[in-house]
Amino acid sequence: MNQYISALFSGFGISDIFDIILITFVIYTVIAYARSTRAASLVKGVVVLLVAYLVSSWIKLYAFNWLLGQVLNIGLISVVIIFQPELRRALEYIGRGKIVKGQVSMSRARITEFVEQIVSSIGYFAGRKEGALLVFERDTALSDIAETGTIIDARISSEMIGNIFYKGAPLHDGAAIIRGDRILAAGCVLPLTENTNLSKDLGTRHRAGIGMSENSDALVLIVSEETGIISMAMDGKLSRFLDLKTVEKTLLTYYIDREDIKNARFAGLAGIWRTLNETNKNN
Repeated sequence: MNQYISALFSGFGISDIFDIILITFVIYTVIAYARSTRAASLVKGVVVLLVAYLVSSWIKLYAFNWLLGQVLNIGLISVVIIFQPELRRALEYIGRGKIVKGQVSMSRARITEFVEQIVSSIGYFAGRKEGALLVFERDTALSDIAETGTIIDARISSEMIGNIFYKGAPLHDGAAIIRGDRILAAGCVLPLTENTNLSKDLGTRHRAGIGMSENSDALVLIVSEETGIISMAMDGKLSRFLDLKTVEKTLLTYYIDREDIKNARFAGLAGIWRTLNETNKNN
């Protein structure tokens, strides 16, 4: 027994350990991502089919095994077609991590200032039942969405937001894309969600907001033109009946946490650079 164990691990090196860790990480990431999307039920179905395929092969049910093999082959193509949005989001998730081009650091005073402007505008729209749709760009760049509207590239202010979503204004029915502390574009067309389980009370503005959050990591604020209800969409999920305090807290938390992470990243890079310089000097 000892000889068998020794022979089993005799060729086991550091690269093998790294290989196992890498595979484990990939499997865990795929499962964790699938659980947060509508692909979760699909994964369960695929697992059941795979188990049935292996069992039928083991007990020699040749016809049933052949049939399951054909279903699995066709199913792989169907998965790519049906779950194209989820696959796109997964690839975008892998590619995230870089700071959006053109993004600059902001002080907490500046963050507080323009968040107050946004919250003031949202409160005005909700009180007067004027529709509004604001998309806050995060790690996934929304330049392609911005190009469907009118490029503005202006500092955020309650007056600017009010002019964009004023009833009868040319850009009123579209979405405004917020990049950092600037309004990148307005009158933009967003992809509609394909979720058929949504309430019939939700109109095009809400479905566009949910669709945008499904196809990117954007945070979307929505004000209903019929009821004045404030909603927020993120990761394909819609939160409704929000008050202004919740909106303000959410935006402040997002922007301040983002700046803290960015500053920590820069501080880490600066520390690495200093260490390399000191090492070169000592050598």
